[in-house]
Amino acid sequence: MEPGKRDDAGLLRVIGVRRLTAAIVNATIGAGIFVLPATVAAGLGPAAPLAYLVCGALMALLVLCFASAGSRVSMTGGLYAYVEVAFGPFVGFLGGVLYTLSAIFACASVASALVASVGLAWLPATTPVGRTALIVMLFAVLAAVNVRGAGSGVRLVEAMTVVKLAPLLALIMAGVWFINPAHLAIGTLPLASAIGRTAVVLIFAFGGIEVALVPSGEVIDPARTVPRAVFLALAVTTTIYLAIQIVAQGLLGAELASYAAAPLAEAMARVAGPGGRLLVLAGAAVSMFGYTAGDMLGSPRALFGLARDGMLPAALANIHPRFHTPNRAIVVYAFVVAIVACNSSFAELAVVSNVAILTLYLFCAIAAYQLQRRDVRSAGRPFRLPGGPIIPALAAAVIVWLLSQATAREFAIEALVISAASIVFLFQRRLKTVTAPGPEN
Repeated sequence: MEPGKRDDAGLLRVIGVRRLTAAIVNATIGAGIFVLPATVAAGLGPAAPLAYLVCGALMALLVLCFASAGSRVSMTGGLYAYVEVAFGPFVGFLGGVLYTLSAIFACASVASALVASVGLAWLPATTPVGRTALIVMLFAVLAAVNVRGAGSGVRLVEAMTVVKLAPLLALIMAGVWFINPAHLAIGTLPLASAIGRTAVVLIFAFGGIEVALVPSGEVIDPARTVPRAVFLALAVTTTIYLAIQIVAQGLLGAELASYAAAPLAEAMARVAGPGGRLLVLAGAAVSMFGYTAGDMLGSPRALFGLARDGMLPAALANIHPRFHTPNRAIVVYAFVVAIVACNSSFAELAVVSNVAILTLYLFCAIAAYQLQRRDVRSAGRPFRLPGGPIIPALAAAVIVWLLSQATAREFAIEALVISAASIVFLFQRRLKTVTAPGPEN
């Protein structure tokens, strides 16, 4: 399948470099950064910034692969589309299933946590009726915004990105003047194994690029926009993460590890008092909403892509005649996520493994080399990976190393998902073969 044969006719290309960068930053900088500095400090102490540098380097390899693949395949679907073009329908379907299930449970878990945080200030949100009403209202509003156009959806994401970054930037700019240099002094360098274990936890704070890349069919000049946006977003994210860790470490020192629930709120309180603490706590809630909004912009397009390619009911490939959006895919995705969020807690939803996304990353790293080897092009001059297979091979090696840290239970969950998806794919193929019209006499 060549990408030019499925050009998502009817969708409007309205996402440029700035908007795609904002979407990636929004999807990457989630609620996790508001608590992870304590975890990293507990593992490495004053050497904690080293873990961010390691993760930034590892993500750079993956971002190079995403940039190359995204500049060659401009269809809606993101990583699913890259894998499907490179390896065909079966592997593409597996990638789409892994992405969609991970996205549904991740978004539902964040929505559940968001409503729980609202419950701290508004008690009715803690009741079953109030909780359900808030979740339904949240996804109804986000679905309505995104059905009305990718432009309105991405504008909401841009706004949420600015709002969520405000308390983080305020902490950096205010806290840098109160850093105690003694808290940042590294006595003895930690072992590489200690840095590795901490990086395994931290690497997931850098994830989320795959969500923002799904609406590729609505990106302006993907061959130019995707590489620039992913590199710019990684630079912004790594810089902010590193600065936050240094400031929090410099303010709290060894105490940082003891504030596991809200380390940044405590750090801001040291600078600006109770008002500063409230600002950061509010920022965490806004960050959760921003992630949910970004996911609603991106992930429904994965359903659209699967339906467009005949792997899900054709109704999900419908494009709204007025707004030029995959309206049915958006509504169905919002409905499913809302149902999951209403009937599960954050802890229950966390059972879905990160192994699924890492496996999809592995597929994409190999796909980047395959697409470049075949010189697949959609439009414009694609971004070319230097060194041929070297960067995809290094990225794949890093992912395999990360996967080696997973538990047997996580692998069992993924094996079950892949087995079920394979059966569904084979059943669909068999059904199409049986129902296909025979040759005319």
